[in-house]
Amino acid sequence: MSVLPALRRDLDLMPSPVPERPGLLMRDPMRFGESVLIVPPALAGCLSLFDGRTDVAEAKAALVRAAGDVRAGAIVDHLLEAMSGAGFLLDDAYAALRAARERAFAESTCRAPAHSGAAYPDEASALAETLTGYMAGTTAPSQDGLVGIAAPHVSPEGGWRSYAAAYAALAPTLRDRTFVVLGTSHYGAPETFGLTRKAFRTPAGETRADVDLVAELAERGSAGVREEDYCHAVEHSVEFQVVFLQHLFGPDVRVLPILCGPFARATLAGGLPEDDPGVASFLEALRGVASRERARLFFVLGIDLAHVGRRYGDPLAARAHEQGMIRVADRDRERLERVRVGDAAGFWRLVQEGADDLKWCGASPLYTFLRTVDGVRGDLLAYEQWNIDDESVVTFAGLGFREEERQIG
Repeated sequence: MSVLPALRRDLDLMPSPVPERPGLLMRDPMRFGESVLIVPPALAGCLSLFDGRTDVAEAKAALVRAAGDVRAGAIVDHLLEAMSGAGFLLDDAYAALRAARERAFAESTCRAPAHSGAAYPDEASALAETLTGYMAGTTAPSQDGLVGIAAPHVSPEGGWRSYAAAYAALAPTLRDRTFVVLGTSHYGAPETFGLTRKAFRTPAGETRADVDLVAELAERGSAGVREEDYCHAVEHSVEFQVVFLQHLFGPDVRVLPILCGPFARATLAGGLPEDDPGVASFLEALRGVASRERARLFFVLGIDLAHVGRRYGDPLAARAHEQGMIRVADRDRERLERVRVGDAAGFWRLVQEGADDLKWCGASPLYTFLRTVDGVRGDLLAYEQWNIDDESVVTFAGLGFREEERQIG
């Protein structure tokens, strides 16, 4: 018996944006394959056949019966060929594509830009002009005792006000720091932290990597670490922060990039993220580095907050600052208040409510930071809601973190 391979669960599936080609658009966010397929509406239902259990002959027979046409069975062959070639199925073709891309990333000397030309300009002067425009007129908050910021990782065109509010807090005196960038890992394994020793290249130039600290974290936090994590090759949450850091401090800014996977077990089953041994070992390692190297480090978090609406699996459409999104803003601010006062456990309790029905994709970097750097308090510099499409909203913020003032008795 020959069965149809299963369709990968990590693909991007969305309505086709091409009016003359309606249907379901399919693409691979991991970029193991570069193909984009549009499945016509009449064939979209056939995708359910690709479940790893359905016999090929039975699938063809079922389509022939449904269509009343013996030629309908060829649809299965056509879909199988197209989707396998694109790397969309869990089969040998996908395994080969994945192995080749992961090998290429591991062997590369730097992390190439993945989102230039789409999320931001791919030419240096145009990029500088765009970022200068975003930052224009921004008033810098007090920089006394500043140890970190949080900025969005939504497309800069949508979140530029919050980006600007956060990055305006960075003084030129930070130029020689190592910027520890804690980014959301949208595709990484739960309860893991992705590291890379590679410098990041953007249209502005190439960063420096703090390879000694990466090596230390990889060794001391090994149970929770993925070294040379391929997710870095496609992830935007760190890349967007690098673009702003280079704009402020020059292309060779020194960066320690860390991708924080979701804390899925602690979200769904209760407890705290560090109840997982791998998370605990990495948090301990990063905490040790932060304590010892505090004077030469600066933390940057690349985070978004809530994701609400049809794009994110909710039954109703969402509009920024309207109806249900007013309540979302209240809940966002409730969580941010726990972050502001440095209450990691209280923040996590709120995330666990409803198994994080707000779908915050910044929870793990925020919790990692709060457990890593002692004695900090936050300032909410900006809060926004943005319709990423007509029926879906992303919320995000700009924050500054400073050392808590110590009382002298």
